[in-house]
Amino acid sequence: MAKKVFIGTGRRKSSTAQVKMTAGSGKITVNGVDVNEFMPYATYVMDLKQPLVATNNENTFDIEVKVSGGGASGQTGAIRLGITRALLEYDKANEANEDSYRKILKKAGLVTRDPRAKERKKPGLKAARRAPQFSKR
Repeated sequence: MAKKVFIGTGRRKSSTAQVKMTAGSGKITVNGVDVNEFMPYATYVMDLKQPLVATNNENTFDIEVKVSGGGASGQTGAIRLGITRALLEYDKANEANEDSYRKILKKAGLVTRDPRAKERKKPGLKAARRAPQFSKR
């Protein structure tokens, strides 16, 4: 029988991550590469593992991620949200209990998508709010 797969999609800034979580030994691969090789800084790896650490599942699941768009920080946030959603799908039957993953992850602030994104450039300005330099004469 095939292993049960839990899927979660995460987005942050202009990045999108599709996360597939199966029972395993804690191996995380991003776009076919080990997470420690893919991410430029160890703090990003710690950041995306937050939901697993909060629920004590660091060595319980193998996670396979496809991520695209944005930079390293946005991709990290997208992967973190995807992992959170996959964990919530895994723990669906246990939602009403006091020790449910939803309550733990919600308290840690990991369930909500970060809505901040780059503001668009306006006409007549150099950037979103940066005006050209003013010269009196």
